[in-house]
Amino acid sequence: MSNVTLTIDGQKITVPGDYNIIQAAKRLGIEIPALCYDPNLEVVGACRLCIVEIEGSRKLQTACSTKVKEGMVVHTESERVVSLRREILQLLLDNHPNDCLTCQKAGECLLQKYAYRYDVKFREHDGARRPNFVDTSSPYILKDDSKCILCGKCVRTCAQVHDRKVLSFADRGFNTRIVADADFSLEESTCVSCNRCVTVCPVGALVDKRLLGKTRVWDGEIKGVKCKACDYGCNFEVLSKNGKNVAVRAKSPTEGRPLCLKGRLTTELLYLDEPETPYKKEDGEFKETTWKEALGLEGVFEKILSTEDKK
Repeated sequence: MSNVTLTIDGQKITVPGDYNIIQAAKRLGIEIPALCYDPNLEVVGACRLCIVEIEGSRKLQTACSTKVKEGMVVHTESERVVSLRREILQLLLDNHPNDCLTCQKAGECLLQKYAYRYDVKFREHDGARRPNFVDTSSPYILKDDSKCILCGKCVRTCAQVHDRKVLSFADRGFNTRIVADADFSLEESTCVSCNRCVTVCPVGALVDKRLLGKTRVWDGEIKGVKCKACDYGCNFEVLSKNGKNVAVRAKSPTEGRPLCLKGRLTTELLYLDEPETPYKKEDGEFKETTWKEALGLEGVFEKILSTEDKK
């Protein structure tokens, strides 16, 4: 792939010709805001927040879906761009619950981050809002439709594992929402609680339920660890507070790593000071179980004990 040279916000940069503008800008240390873009997922240009102005083009273009070209001149923070970004963010906030103070995603939420960056605030209005439906059926994932911004990242990451594809879009227009299978609860659906969707959600629409109320991003310490359940070695974080390991959460499933519940529970058992009770889904229902059963180690433990008894 041949290289191309372009100019972004007055700075020249030479990058591979298959780069998009977001990737090129990142090389310069320029962050173009985006809610639906993820370098590990299919590009869809859904949120429109990454719009930029390209000299010679009458229309603003999405930086995630526009490939770089030789001699291209890009402006990422022009008056026209900033004005439209503020409008997009205002529309999102107008349809979003004002609970940043108590939301588990506070401090890591991209909508919160960009609203602060562009000075966009919640406002009172009599217009329609997304329904306040919270799915609490899973012990591992909390799904809050009222906070969903329809970026589709959860749908795309779920679809990357061929035997899953649980999440999808349902309905149309203002009523569009994310559903599990045929609009089932997470407990009733074929969801395997891998938490891929949670790791990519940019807001608090999908959160790790076993993390709720234990710590916030600014309130403790975070240490990266690798899962030891299989050769994939998925990335996890151990969250500590007051010298005590209180929670584990999955990191994005990069480089083909699938993420799975068994790996997450293995990491909890190894690192947490007080691991919570594990749950196992049977016939569309979550039930408390033992750690041996949750990790599939019943036979292994019995074999070890019988072997040691013979000594």
